[in-house]
Amino acid sequence: MRSGRRGIALLAALVLVLAAGCARVSSPAANQYRDPALVHIAAGTLRGTVASDHRLFAGIPYAAAPVGALRFAPPAPVIGWTGERDATQPGPRCIQDPSADPEHGRNTAEDCLTLNVWTPPIADQPRPVMVWIHGGAFANGSSGIYDARRLAARGDIIVVTINYRLGTLGFLAHPALGAGGDVGNYGLADQQAALRWVRDNIADFGGDPEMVTVAGESAGGMSVCDHLAAPGSAGLFRAAILMSAPCQAQAGLDVATRRSVDYAAVAGCAEPATAAACLRSLPLDKLRKPVWYFNIGSDELTGPVTGTPLLPKAPPTAFSSGDAAAVPVLIGTTRDEFTLFVALRYLREHQSFSPADYPRLLVETFGADAAKVGTHYPAERYGGVAQAYSAAVTDSMFACESDRLADALSRTGPVYAYEFNDRHAPAPDVLRTLPFPVGASHSLELRYLFDVGGAPPLDPAQQKLSDQMIDYWSAFVRTGEPAVDGQPAWPEFDGASMPTRMSLQTDGSRMMDGYRQEHQCPFWAGLKGR
Repeated sequence: MRSGRRGIALLAALVLVLAAGCARVSSPAANQYRDPALVHIAAGTLRGTVASDHRLFAGIPYAAAPVGALRFAPPAPVIGWTGERDATQPGPRCIQDPSADPEHGRNTAEDCLTLNVWTPPIADQPRPVMVWIHGGAFANGSSGIYDARRLAARGDIIVVTINYRLGTLGFLAHPALGAGGDVGNYGLADQQAALRWVRDNIADFGGDPEMVTVAGESAGGMSVCDHLAAPGSAGLFRAAILMSAPCQAQAGLDVATRRSVDYAAVAGCAEPATAAACLRSLPLDKLRKPVWYFNIGSDELTGPVTGTPLLPKAPPTAFSSGDAAAVPVLIGTTRDEFTLFVALRYLREHQSFSPADYPRLLVETFGADAAKVGTHYPAERYGGVAQAYSAAVTDSMFACESDRLADALSRTGPVYAYEFNDRHAPAPDVLRTLPFPVGASHSLELRYLFDVGGAPPLDPAQQKLSDQMIDYWSAFVRTGEPAVDGQPAWPEFDGASMPTRMSLQTDGSRMMDGYRQEHQCPFWAGLKGR
C-alpha cells in the first residue's frame, strides 16, 4: 500500500538441457554436482551462496527482459546462458513510483523479471514451496526486501520471492496495447510466468512442484486473490495465503481504460493509431509515475484489471459465485491496518488530524455515508481523529472485507483465519515519534516471518510469537492446515457456525470469536451498497 496521492508505500546449450532432464529423474541432491552452491536448471547453471542453515540462489531470470517490443507485452521465455551464472545477489528492482521510493530510483531497471530461491540444506526428500509476492500498492517493493533464511530453515520449506512489473509498466490498460481487452495485466502475467517457472524448475533446488503455496501481503495478497480467480493460474498452486489483502480494491476495464488513455495523452501519446508504438518507444522517465485506478481512503492503487481475458471476474465476485480455485486458504489482517497510512500522511503531508479535519476526511473516504460513519466512529471514543479515522478505514476496507472473503472462500475449500494482534510490534523509528500509536499496523507482521530490517529487534516475547507464526505458516505450506504440535489448535473458519480466527499475540495466541463485533462489521454491512 502507499499513503497520500503520491503514496507510500523482477535456450541453454543442448548438453545442459539434456543434463537437466536427467537430473529431474534423480533425487533432489543429485543435481548439485557434489557442490551445494551449484544448481543446474533448463536455462543454465547457477552458483549461489551456502550457509550452515540455508542456501540462496538470487537474481534468477524467469522471463526475458520486458524491453523494446516486449514492453507492455506478456512475459516471453527467458534466454539461457552458458557457463555459471552468478546467483549471489538479487536482481534490480522493477521501476518504482518515484514519489514513494525510499531508494530514490537506485538499483531499478526495466529488465527486472528475476526471482530468489531460499532453501534449507540439501535433503533426500523434496520440500514444499512457498512463492512470495511482495506488496507495495503494485507501484513499489521488490523480492530482495524479504530475507527468508529463517522461514526456510526453521520451517523446512523452500521460499521463492519474485519481482514483477509495477506501476504503468505493469498495468497500463490502453486499448491500443492489445486486442479484445487483453491489456493492463502485464505484472499479473509476470507472476503467472514465475509460478510456471517454479513448476518447471523447483525440483532442481530440492522442491516439490506438486506442493506449491502462493502467498503475499497487501498488493501481494491482492495478487493471490487474483490467482485464485484467474483461469490461467489454475493448477499452478495447491494452497494460498492472503495477508492484509483488500481484494475488492481493483478496477474494471472501463475505469482502467479511461485513466490509461488520459495517462498516455499526458505522456505525449494521444493519437490512437500510433499510441502503442509511441508508448513502447517513450523514454523510461516518462513512464515512472504510476497510473492510478483505485482509492482506499486517501491512498491510491494501480494493479490488475478485472473484466479482461486474464482476469474475467473481480475476485470477490468469483469467490461469491464459487468460481475460485478450491484450495486451502490462510487469510488474515492486522489489528490496526490503516494506522500506517494515517501516520505516513501525517509525516509526509503534515496532516494535522484535528477535529476540524474529521468531516472532510470522512467525506473524501466515505462520500454520502460520511455522517453515519462519523456518528459511529466519534473521535473522542477512539482518543482522537487520527485513531478514529484509522479505525473506520481499517474496519471497512480491511477487517470486514477479509471476513467476507473468508466466508465466501470457506464454501469452496478449507479456510483458516487470523488477526495479528501485537499492538507493540517493532516499527521504524519515524513511526515511533508520532502523537498517536500505530499499534499492529499494516505490514508490521512481516518482520515476524522475514528479516526485513528497518526497525528495532523483536523482544523475547515477540521472538516467541515469530517462531510460532513461522511454525503455523510452514505447517500450512506443508499440509494445507496450520496444525503445530504443542501450539493452540487452529480450527477451520465457518462463517455460519464458527466465524472464529486465531488471534496472534505475545501473551498467548488463541482463537477469538468477537472479531465481527470488534470491527463493527454489522454496521458496515448495513451501509448502502455494501
